[in-house]
Order: sequence, then C-alpha cells, then structure tokens
Amino acid sequence: MSFIKLLFFIFSSIAVLSAFRMVTTRNSVHAALYLVLTFFSTALVWLLLEAEFLGIVLLLVYVGAVMVLFLFVVMMLDVNAAPLREGFIRFLPVGATVAAVMIIEMSLVLGPKLFGLDVYPAPAAKAADYSNTAELGGVLYTVYVYPFEIAAVILLVAMVAAIMLTLRRRPGVKYQDAAAQARVRREDCIRMVSMPSEKRAGATNEGEGA
Repeated sequence: MSFIKLLFFIFSSIAVLSAFRMVTTRNSVHAALYLVLTFFSTALVWLLLEAEFLGIVLLLVYVGAVMVLFLFVVMMLDVNAAPLREGFIRFLPVGATVAAVMIIEMSLVLGPKLFGLDVYPAPAAKAADYSNTAELGGVLYTVYVYPFEIAAVILLVAMVAAIMLTLRRRPGVKYQDAAAQARVRREDCIRMVSMPSEKRAGATNEGEGA
C-alpha cells in the first residue's frame, strides 16, 4: 500500500467516525466540534485528490466562518435537549427508514461496485500550469449557474430563519423595543409638577423673633 492510499484511509476513517459522533452526541457544542473535524478530514481527502481549491474553501468558509456561526447560534438558542430526547424511541422507526432509503439511493448512484481503485482510479497528474480553480469557476458559472444561485437563496433564507429563532420571547428576560424607543416624545419622559411653596419652620421662627 502506497503512502497516499494510507493517508486516504486514515483521513476518510476519521471523517466517518467524527460524522457518526456528530449525530450521536448529546451536547450541541460537541456536535458542532465533531462537524469541524469532519470538514477538516474531508478537506484533506480533497487535497489528496488534487482538488486544492475545494479543500482550502472548505477550511476557510465552512470551518472558519460557517461553523463559528453555528456555534454562536447553538449558544444563543440555548436549546433544552432533555425534552427533545423524550420522543427518540417513538420516532426511531421513522429515522431508521429515512436513513435506509438514503443508503439505498447512494448505493444505486454509485453502482454495483461501491468503492475501489478499479472503479474510481486515481486522478491523472496535471501540468504545472493547470488551475482547478479556473476549471471549477468555468463549470460553476456556466453549466450550474442556476443551481448555484438557488443554493445562495436557500442559504439566505436559512440565515434569516436562524436570526428569527434567536428573537423568541423568553419568560423573565427584559427586552428592548427599538420601535417604541424611537417613538418616544418629550411629554413621555418629562412630567411638569406644580407644587405650592412651603416655608421652613426654622425660617418662620427666626422672622418672628426679629
């Protein structure tokens, strides 16, 4: 076994195990960290396949930006995981059925032979001046331009939904209403009170003694 094949099996095994732990762990923060490890291992596999641009983008965009956003969202939502796990046994058959269907679909797409160098040989060596970034950009913005734009819209909707989830009302927490603050008038903040003047008892006695 060559050194490249050994690295491939090591990185792919780490990616599969971390993805499994991401699904099975009970802590949301730990799940996000396991997802970071999955992305990192997948990026290393892409580097072995001479897809340098995809590997670097996966590290910079997903690990460096998207996962930080996920961690902030998880911490801001403060989801109580105990009620969510109460119906796990009840929904386990449905989840197992969906997982089985997904596995069957991936098996049909990959063909009768799932993996192997005879089915998916190693990529051919490219010239020194070859740029997979230019090749990817040419295909992405010509053949797949509409799916690319649709994916961008879906990500925007997901981001707006995540922001709206953090704005839910919680009992016992004080909130600021920016619209009400902008509508405040002077009469709402200041109240003029007319009070009769009163003389001090000491000043009255001094006047009488004089």
